[in-house]
Amino acid sequence: MKRLAIIGGGPAGLIAAEALLGNGVEVHLFDAMPSLGRKFLMAGKSGLNLTHSEPFEAFVTRFGAARPHLETALRAFTPEALRAWAKELGVETFIGSSGRVFPTNFKAAPLLRTWLRRLRGAGLIIHVRHRWQGWTAEGALSFTTPEGTMEFETDATILALGGASWPKLGSDGSWTPWLEARGATVHPLKPANCGFDVTWSDLMRERFAGAPVKPVTLTFNGKAHRGEFVISAHGVEGSGIYAHSAALRDEIAAKGEAQLTLDLAPDRSAERLAGELSRPRGKLSMANHLRKAAGIEGVKAALLRELLPAETFGDPARLAASIKSLPLRLKSTRPIDEAISSAGGVAFEALDEHFMLRSAPGIFCAGEMLDWEAPTGGYLLTACFATGRVAGEGALRWLTQRD
Repeated sequence: MKRLAIIGGGPAGLIAAEALLGNGVEVHLFDAMPSLGRKFLMAGKSGLNLTHSEPFEAFVTRFGAARPHLETALRAFTPEALRAWAKELGVETFIGSSGRVFPTNFKAAPLLRTWLRRLRGAGLIIHVRHRWQGWTAEGALSFTTPEGTMEFETDATILALGGASWPKLGSDGSWTPWLEARGATVHPLKPANCGFDVTWSDLMRERFAGAPVKPVTLTFNGKAHRGEFVISAHGVEGSGIYAHSAALRDEIAAKGEAQLTLDLAPDRSAERLAGELSRPRGKLSMANHLRKAAGIEGVKAALLRELLPAETFGDPARLAASIKSLPLRLKSTRPIDEAISSAGGVAFEALDEHFMLRSAPGIFCAGEMLDWEAPTGGYLLTACFATGRVAGEGALRWLTQRD
């Protein structure tokens, strides 16, 4: 019987195992952590966003330059197929107001438990606390374990090791030199869906760190996103920031900083604001005038004070224009180990259509270790599932052809 190893127990590795089991292949799955799916469970801590319900032709555009390399896999395992797969595991899903898809109980753990039970029942052999250390000179897989170093010979290998975000959960990017030694092109790993540093005053940092800013429209390079973000001690983070994070990151890399534009009153025109702010304020403080005339208070008022010259507040038209178009300078990305996901990884040019390394036949890659990125909203998980499935089916085809 052929023997295959999967390294990485997240969604990409587990769905690859599912594609292989029951086809006369002995499937072993290795993971460095004490249990599987750690990052998957963390992603579901505040509600598992499994996928997105928008029309597929819009869905695939979210993968940017990687779309041509991912579209076949995504069409083979669409968001609808992913929801049907979850239903087979007894997990019903629903579409939220933003179009995001969640389990009805919002939790990741019940889905993962049922899935692992099914995989074990189908014959999956699981090895936890096995940290991959590359290949031996003879080509065997090498692992460090609580009992010491272990070598494992296999007929094919699927790598689903993640990128470099959340290293405490197992994704640390340490695999890069081992794949490069095998002739694979690996683009540098960098933060995606990340926060950014802003030079806040002590007052802003101490009083408003953790405060959400909403509703707000965030614009960069002509692209607008309505949502929210959060002030952090270091700068800004949150879904509205993540929607622009790839472009902002690349701008900072090219120019040393990036300027994001905030509309703090997305439901009011500049003309309306100017008129409301022009009303006599009598004995009202500027803070109360902003609150009563323009609905600007709390953290939004603090942002205006932080980012605008004092004289702006004496000119209603100028103040209104600033509320509608407040410039926020971002100095740098937050470290990759704070990011939700990572960009960079194994170049698609190094892979065939089944995600097998051209330079090392029999070695397949899947999930976030490939060079793609996408915004939050279910896109990340869907692509991990889809690429893992293609890698699993590709490995099965490759092993069968070698019989």
